[in-house]
Amino acid sequence: MFHDPIQNQKISLKNSSIELTIKREDLIHPFISGNKFRKLKYNLERAKAIHAKSMLTFGGAFSNHIAAVAYAGKEYGIPTIGIIRGEELAYKSELNFTLQFAKTCGMHLKFITREAYREKMNETFLDELKEEFEACYILPEGGTNDLAVRGCEEILVDEDSHFNYICSAVGTGGTISGLINASQKDQEVLGFPALKGDFLQEDIRKFANQENWKLITDYHFGGYGKIKPELISFINRFKTDYNIPLDPIYTGKMLYGIFDLIEQEFFPEGSKVLAIHTGGLQGIAGVNEMLKRKNHPLIVE
Repeated sequence: MFHDPIQNQKISLKNSSIELTIKREDLIHPFISGNKFRKLKYNLERAKAIHAKSMLTFGGAFSNHIAAVAYAGKEYGIPTIGIIRGEELAYKSELNFTLQFAKTCGMHLKFITREAYREKMNETFLDELKEEFEACYILPEGGTNDLAVRGCEEILVDEDSHFNYICSAVGTGGTISGLINASQKDQEVLGFPALKGDFLQEDIRKFANQENWKLITDYHFGGYGKIKPELISFINRFKTDYNIPLDPIYTGKMLYGIFDLIEQEFFPEGSKVLAIHTGGLQGIAGVNEMLKRKNHPLIVE
């Protein structure tokens, strides 16, 4: 089902001694790419091993995770259920690109209120879902659990041990936890959260077994799903210059941050920096839908 054509692509930087390389995890699979492949790998094996009748998970209207789980379920022959934040979405005449894609893959979408969605970790709420969807295998929002972290630990390989810094976008904390666990003790892992707030620190500590990491919290552009013209311009320019597409929710913000930090001389001279491209490119279509509805002058190309 999956292939693994991972390549480390060097980025040419003018007037800088920093060596920047991007690990192209986005090339793993056209629909289940990057960290979504890593997070689902062992969870899919587990679901099949226990003969789960379905796989149930959670996400918002533009969730990369929802799209990936839907496609993986189609490929693996496991029915999927998406618990979607925002009851009002059920009454829209047309679903957005992400949700329509998930539905096309066979995912059953259950829309709930934002208030109810906040109970997604509550045992009583989960028991109700298990009763409604018998013998379902439940994946948390973003897919982060022990098996997901185990998969993300496989992102780094021996050939990556010479890098001084490992950089990753951060959503729920599973990917960076795997990177931390697989990193060398003399490497520093930098996380670029796509969300506002410092609650991710504790979420990461639940899974990470080293302390060689920090979060860079200056590049969320206002919070999850929030974007600004300078971010879109950067993403479009980056694709033109390096032929690498970036999504505006995660990887675009991370690379914007890395370039800004390089300009600020955050990294010591001669540092070797590895940035993980965690995929999520399906999110571009959804963001562009939103931008067009708002008559925004820019779209992600």
